[in-house]
Amino acid sequence: MNGRGFLLISRGLLLVALTLLLFHAVVYIVYAVNLIQFPFDYDQGEGFELVDTIMFSQGWWPYQDTETFPFYSSNYPPLFHVIAAPFVWFFGPAYWYGRLLSFIGTWITASAIGYAVYRETGHRWIAILSGLAFLASNTIYHIGPLFRQHATMVMFETLAVVILAHVNEVTKNNRRRRQLVLGLGLIIAAGYTKQLAAVTALAVGVFLFIRQPRRAVVWGILAALAGAGIFIWMNWATGGEWWRQAILANVNELKILQTIALFQQWFGLHGFLIVPALLLVVYELYFDRLSIYAIWFVAAVAINGVASGTWGGGDSYFATAIAATCILSGIVAGRTLQQSWRFPSNYLGRWLINPLRPIALRSVPALLVIIPLLYIGYGRAVLHMPTDLPVFREISSIFNITPNAMNGFYDSARTLDGQYATGYANIGHLVTQADHDAGWRIVEMIRATDKPVISEDAGFSLMADRPVVTNPTQLLNLSLKGLYDGAELVSMIEQQEFGLIILRAQFYPQEVLVAISRAYEQTDTVLMNGFNYLILRPR
Repeated sequence: MNGRGFLLISRGLLLVALTLLLFHAVVYIVYAVNLIQFPFDYDQGEGFELVDTIMFSQGWWPYQDTETFPFYSSNYPPLFHVIAAPFVWFFGPAYWYGRLLSFIGTWITASAIGYAVYRETGHRWIAILSGLAFLASNTIYHIGPLFRQHATMVMFETLAVVILAHVNEVTKNNRRRRQLVLGLGLIIAAGYTKQLAAVTALAVGVFLFIRQPRRAVVWGILAALAGAGIFIWMNWATGGEWWRQAILANVNELKILQTIALFQQWFGLHGFLIVPALLLVVYELYFDRLSIYAIWFVAAVAINGVASGTWGGGDSYFATAIAATCILSGIVAGRTLQQSWRFPSNYLGRWLINPLRPIALRSVPALLVIIPLLYIGYGRAVLHMPTDLPVFREISSIFNITPNAMNGFYDSARTLDGQYATGYANIGHLVTQADHDAGWRIVEMIRATDKPVISEDAGFSLMADRPVVTNPTQLLNLSLKGLYDGAELVSMIEQQEFGLIILRAQFYPQEVLVAISRAYEQTDTVLMNGFNYLILRPR
C-alpha cells in the first residue's frame, strides 16, 4: 500500500476516534443534566460544600469552632465557594449551580488542553481529540458535575500551566510580565480552591527555575508573598481556625494498598495515552529541553498519585495527572502525524537515532495508523454509559454491553469481580425518580420533629430549612489528629436533644458513634442512590 492509502486509512480512523470520544462527551452531558436536577447529596460531602457556600454568601467564615453548637467547620479553601456564593443570593440553597460551575470548568480545562496541543503541533484533529480525551476519562466524568472544588482546581492549574509554558520565550517585557502575573495568579487561585494544587505550584517553580533562575526566584518570592499574605489574613480573621481546620486536620494516614490499587486502575484506564506521554518525557530528557508539561506530569503522577491512598483521597487525585497526560500524548500524536520530530546531533543522536533512521522512515506509514488507534483504544478502555435509556439501549444491545453498576449503568472502571478499586468513587450512574422520592421522604421526617437534627448528608436539613449540625468527616479528621474533644456534642446526644440522627457511612469519631448507639435506636432505613440511610430516634 502506498503512502496515500495509509493517509486515507489514518483519516478514517481519526474520524472513528472522534466519533467515539464525542459519544463520551454526550454521555457526560446526559450525566451532568441528570445530576444537576438532583436536589440532594450525590457524592458524600457535596452538602457541606453547599453549606460553606451559604456561609460565605452571608459573610461568615466556614472555619468554625467544632467544640460548640452546631459543631460545624470546613477543611477546604474558600475560592470555589466564594465563586458560587452569589448564586445563593438569587436562588437560595441548591446544588445545581455548584454542579454547573464544576461542569463548565471541565470544558474550560478541555479547551485549554486542546489549545496547548494545537499550539505545539498545529494539528486540529489531535487537538480536539486531546480535549475530548480529558472529558472521556472515567475519573473526570465522575467528578466533573459534582458540587466539589476539585474540577475547578484542575481548571485553574491547567490554565496556569498553558499560559506559562512559553513565558520565557516572550521578548516583550510588558507582555511577559502580564503572562507571569496571570499564570502565577492562577496558581494561587488553584491553591485557594484546593490544597492539592501545591504540586502544580512546585512543578511550575521547577520549570521556571531551570529556564531562568533569576526571574524564577524574583517572581517566586512575589507569588509566595501574595499567597502567604492571604493565608495570614485568613488565619487572623478566623481566630486561628483556618490553620487548625484546613491545614492541621488535612494531613491524613496513607494506605499503601489503596495507592497501588488506584495506580493500577489509572493505568488500566488511561494506558493508551500514558505510554506516549512517558515517551515524550524521555524524549525531552535526552533530546530536548524539559517542558512545563513534562515536569507537571511527573510531579502530579508521583505526588498526587501517592497521596490518592490517603484517608479522604481517591481517584480524583489523578485528575491533574490526567490533564497533563492528555497534553503530552496529544503532542506526541500531533508531531507524529505532522512528521515534525527533530533529533539533535548529540551523542545519542549519532549512536542511537542515526542507525535507526532508515527503520523510522519506513515506519511512518504504520505510525499514521497507530496514532488514531491509540485514541480508539483509549475510548474503549474508558467506556461508560447508561444502557437503559433510548438510543443508549440500542447501542448497548448492538455491542452487547451489559450493565455492571447501579441503575443500568456500565462503567469500565469496575474490576473483573464487579467492584471498583479501593478508593475509587462509586458514582457515575444516573439517579432515578425513586432516588428523588427517597430524599424527600427523609426531608419530611426532619420536618416532622421540632428538635434539631444531625444528618450525615447536609442536603436533607437544607431542604427542610433546618440548621446543619456537624460535619462528620471533619470531626473525624480532627479526632484522628488528637484535635477534637467532642464533650458538648456527646452530652447533647446522651441527653437526646436531637429529634433525629441520620447516618450513611458513619464517619463520625468513635466517641460520637458510641454515644449515638447508647441514646438512639434505628427505626427506619431509606435507600437512596444505592446507600442505606439509617434513621435513628431517641430510645
